[in-house]
Amino acid sequence: MKGETVLSIYKRDGVYWFNFWWDKTHIQRSTRQGSRAAAIQLEANCRTELAKGGAGILHKKASPTLRDFMRLEFMPWVAATFEAKPKTFSWYRGGVRRLSEFDPLATLPLDKISGDKVAGYIAYRRAKGLSTTGINRELQILRRITRVALEWGRVERVNKIKMLPGENRRERVLTMPEEARYLTAASELLLSVATVLLDSGMRPEECFRLRWEKTNFDNGRYGTLHVTHGKTQSARRFLPMTARVRRCLLDRWTANGSPQEGWVFAAPTKSGHVEPSTIRGLHRTALKRSGVAPFVLYSLRHTFLTRLGESGCDAWTLARIAGHSSVAISGRYVHPSEQAVLGAFDRLHGQTAHIEGKDDVVPAVVSTYADML
Repeated sequence: MKGETVLSIYKRDGVYWFNFWWDKTHIQRSTRQGSRAAAIQLEANCRTELAKGGAGILHKKASPTLRDFMRLEFMPWVAATFEAKPKTFSWYRGGVRRLSEFDPLATLPLDKISGDKVAGYIAYRRAKGLSTTGINRELQILRRITRVALEWGRVERVNKIKMLPGENRRERVLTMPEEARYLTAASELLLSVATVLLDSGMRPEECFRLRWEKTNFDNGRYGTLHVTHGKTQSARRFLPMTARVRRCLLDRWTANGSPQEGWVFAAPTKSGHVEPSTIRGLHRTALKRSGVAPFVLYSLRHTFLTRLGESGCDAWTLARIAGHSSVAISGRYVHPSEQAVLGAFDRLHGQTAHIEGKDDVVPAVVSTYADML
């Protein structure tokens, strides 16, 4: 029999693929189509070409070089996909430029990029003084490029791109004494920004983009903040102010003439609001004056979420406050205490005590669990 006739269409990452065997040769391709009907037609076309003896399908096509694929296909796709996200586009563009500069890697066919070739690039970037964190960001872009090439059917297979260990993470949690020393040493602007981050768990970029028309001092106990900027719908949320956030923002609002609209943290930048570059120098100065061990500004968000999890907040509520798109992310911060576990059993007993003949079951379980603790 020349080939199988059973359709084998499946969807992955929003596009349809076909997957079948023909004369003991495995044929698997991405159709790059979101329409099942179009994908079925493309599979039928593929089978027709095979029946005609189309060598270009059965035989492996030449893989483009990394440089050519980045220049001719990947970057045009990035420009179209992230047209409304200039920072994301700039991030990709910068990484692609760095990768293109290293000829031993850039001139390789995509399917020939191996661990030793990547190691050569890592050594090259280390010699330029780049940190592990910076190198990993460029390796992430390289990994994305190879995966896109595989998805588009430009290569049959790609090797795995591994990140370097030892990266400086943003998961540092400040102690209360460290927080007090840092805030005392901070400038007026940094004090306001840091207080918002420590008491709301916002991402720094969300804090920088706060606007007065989205700030309400009358809602709730102390007021609310409306986060309107974020990568996902989950990031857009309302957050209650704490007493000290209200105090900082009210002082800033009054000092600026009680504006009805505009950036809360206005600055003479291209965007009109505070940027990471605006805060960087102030942050370094505060660290030096306070004697607190170095940390990045994002650690203030992590500090808030860690404290929130330790307070007994459940993962679902924490996800809503943090603006996480997945509860799995929030689960990292939630570690139920022994008392919380016992409390859950007590509540379960309260809900099941009305069941006839079962009144003594839950208390026995709770008692046993308590003894185990």
